[in-house]
Amino acid sequence: MSRQTSETVRVGRQTVEITRPNKVLFPADGITKRELAEYYRQVAPIILPHLRGRPLALERYPEGIGGPGFFQQKAGAYFPQWIRTASLPKQGGSVRHVICGNRATLVYLAGQAVITPHAWLSRIDKPNNPDQMIFDLDPSDGDFKAVCGAAKKLRELLAEYGLPAFVKTTGSRGLHVLVPLDRRADFDRIRVFARQIAQRLAQTDPEHLTTDARKTKRRGRIFIDTARNSYAQTAAPPYAVRARDGAPVAVPLHWEELDNPQARADQFTIRNIWERLHSIGDPWKSLKGPTRKALELPEVL
Repeated sequence: MSRQTSETVRVGRQTVEITRPNKVLFPADGITKRELAEYYRQVAPIILPHLRGRPLALERYPEGIGGPGFFQQKAGAYFPQWIRTASLPKQGGSVRHVICGNRATLVYLAGQAVITPHAWLSRIDKPNNPDQMIFDLDPSDGDFKAVCGAAKKLRELLAEYGLPAFVKTTGSRGLHVLVPLDRRADFDRIRVFARQIAQRLAQTDPEHLTTDARKTKRRGRIFIDTARNSYAQTAAPPYAVRARDGAPVAVPLHWEELDNPQARADQFTIRNIWERLHSIGDPWKSLKGPTRKALELPEVL
């Protein structure tokens, strides 16, 4: 096996150094840091519209997913100067976050063993006013078909308030249902609204759905998690890799895909996603860019 300690990659105007490119990050699959960096290099045109302007939390596994991982909120002092950053307020001070707006930044982060760049639900120009609301449907027992059914019920409930919904796999076990917003409401209001929607949904099927965050109280039910709708909370963006065997990615879906009995939350990986992208493109294409239609949150339930 090569003992190459680093290699450089030309990405646009930047030269990116990848240390230990042969380091295996996914031991069960033989996926190296080089392969991860190449995935992010290729998927950049599709993932970047979902990242631009959003502060990131970096999920890193320097020794691979079999070793200890950690979340890095603060941009490293050693990061190249061409990587964009922004300081955002936090209790007692501020944190300088990475803001990923180009392919070279994605490749550099992969070279730092960042498996998943988790993104805020708001952007740096209005950090307390998100442009998306997320419901995380998390199964207790791995029953993905039941999660799909819950997501469809949630979509119907949101439609009662004139709110369209978009769905994606998390690359882990469940689904995210996203609602685009116009950024008039702040996180406090959105969190209350999301919690009320989740409670209404749970009341329609209390045997299978719950809003109780305590795992001991779930009793095999699907947890409708709305906690991400808070300042500085994050979600894995579309096409981000997850730190699980197989290197699954979070993938936007068409709603009718939830009717496929073979569907799984982790069915798409960095090695098989390309056929899908080449055949159907990005189902969330309408969410891209500043020109998309923004939506106002209803005043009351």
